[in-house]
Amino acid sequence: MVYDIGDKIKNLRERNNMTQTEMAKKLGITRSSVNGWEMGISAPSTQSIVELSKLFDVSTDYLLGAEKTATISISGLSNKDIELIHTIISHLRNINNQSE
Repeated sequence: MVYDIGDKIKNLRERNNMTQTEMAKKLGITRSSVNGWEMGISAPSTQSIVELSKLFDVSTDYLLGAEKTATISISGLSNKDIELIHTIISHLRNINNQSE
């Protein structure tokens, strides 16, 4: 499935249990700006894209659709936790490859 930047912003916001108003306050913008991005009516400025990448810990390339991967910060996780994440990712890739 292909997501545009508005879909990615909405998905990231919802995954972080944030309202449009809360996100707008964190970015120092209006709620209507956030709504406009998510509806595809407008696009975030370059500065806002940088701020969004920091807020959600994703790359600007991910937000802009230049890469198909998102990054996940593993800071604060134990080596065992990191190993478990790798195992889960490998398992999901195998399942997806089998279904194709």
